[in-house]
Amino acid sequence: MGQKINPLGFRLGTTQNHHSFWFAQPKNYSEGLQEDKKIRNCIKNYIQKNRKKSSNRKMESDSSSEVITHIEIQKEIDTIHVIIHIGFPNLLKKKGAIEELEKDIQKEVNSVNQRLNIAIEKVKEPYRQPNILAEYIAFQLKNRVSFRKAMKKAIELTKKADIKGVKIKIAGRLGGKEIARAECIKKGRLPLQTIRAKIDYCCYPIRTIYGVLGVKIWIFVEEE
Repeated sequence: MGQKINPLGFRLGTTQNHHSFWFAQPKNYSEGLQEDKKIRNCIKNYIQKNRKKSSNRKMESDSSSEVITHIEIQKEIDTIHVIIHIGFPNLLKKKGAIEELEKDIQKEVNSVNQRLNIAIEKVKEPYRQPNILAEYIAFQLKNRVSFRKAMKKAIELTKKADIKGVKIKIAGRLGGKEIARAECIKKGRLPLQTIRAKIDYCCYPIRTIYGVLGVKIWIFVEEE
């Protein structure tokens, strides 16, 4: 029972908080959801577009840089507050980056009567976030590194963060084999059915020359 449930949705309201904070009448609720999705997509597209321009640097830290862990949206009557939680905010700290991003979002959302306020928050422990680890694994696999070596290296990176357990699962045509399979590696505890256990999770697709690989990462942060 409950084996396939999303760990974040399962803990919503206990150890997991909402990423959007606003109120709308039932007839306007779908419009608010679509607006949130447009804002998030616009921010991710902006980061991706600018990261390609500065892809000349091939340092290890760049492999997981500019990865957005999550985006919080708070809506008031006349203001939309957007808080971007990011691993290494190098691009967004450049002069004029926030203003350019605000213009892109306002074009996409058409928020004439509402001001847009964007804030950047750097994640304290980047390698505690599953999105950053997934981006790191994706970078390694695209550079033809063995998937087992990439998984072990990602688990080594979690030693820098204060966590109690981690599990990484990769599925697809691993190593270019014709038959797809799944490989898993785990370290520490991972109580998925304990609601008070704070578990971060992400599902990340990786496009390789052999096809799309799927990566799932569970991180057991703490128990409340």
